[in-house]
Amino acid sequence: MHALVVLPAGYGTSTRRYPVVYFLHGLPATSISYSGLRWVAGALASTGKPAILVAPQGARDDDTDPEYLDWGEGRNWETYVSSELVRVIDGRFRTIADRRGRAIIGESAGGYGAAAIGFNHLGKYAAIESWSGYFVPTDPTGLVTLDRGSRAANARASLHKLVKTSVPEIKERNPFFAFYVGEHDSRFLEQNVRLNTELDQVHIAHLFEVYWGAHTTALWERHAVGWLRLALAHLAPATP
Repeated sequence: MHALVVLPAGYGTSTRRYPVVYFLHGLPATSISYSGLRWVAGALASTGKPAILVAPQGARDDDTDPEYLDWGEGRNWETYVSSELVRVIDGRFRTIADRRGRAIIGESAGGYGAAAIGFNHLGKYAAIESWSGYFVPTDPTGLVTLDRGSRAANARASLHKLVKTSVPEIKERNPFFAFYVGEHDSRFLEQNVRLNTELDQVHIAHLFEVYWGAHTTALWERHAVGWLRLALAHLAPATP
């Protein structure tokens, strides 16, 4: 497995430890789609808050839409992103190696992955963001919900279920959770509006916005600096 890692300016000549932004790309994808996220590194640098960007591989050429979930031996994408990758990054780079120093963010299917992983691993991330994401695992069309094989597995993979069944733990951990969608996103606008209502009903703090635009990279690039800055405001800053 591979990941794009972009270090902040001055990393090589400092002794500081840095927060890490884990950024998940959309799906379906190829085995090298993660390498196309260098624009996120530029936006992260423009926030003025030094941080490490990690953009992991989220698919293989013969496994193009795993939804960042665990499917069995050789296909445990959630374990890879949430545990194995974090361990490697903390071992190789000067990170703030605890929850205070990690955000998980994603676009489209990566937004689903960030939300699902973030809420199932509340002890790992202080900030969670979904950019034009959705909140149940889907097939490549984004319209058909995948069956995980059991009621428990389906509930664990659904943010709509998690925000109702895990209220005490979510409130105790109190992650910064923010999500947005384009007003012309014909596939995912309804799910985003629904989740916003569900979070309001159980009084879980969050930020939700609907922006002009559709399900496009142009929308994500337009809001990247502001939303990365929001996430970093909820992480520990780079420190000696």
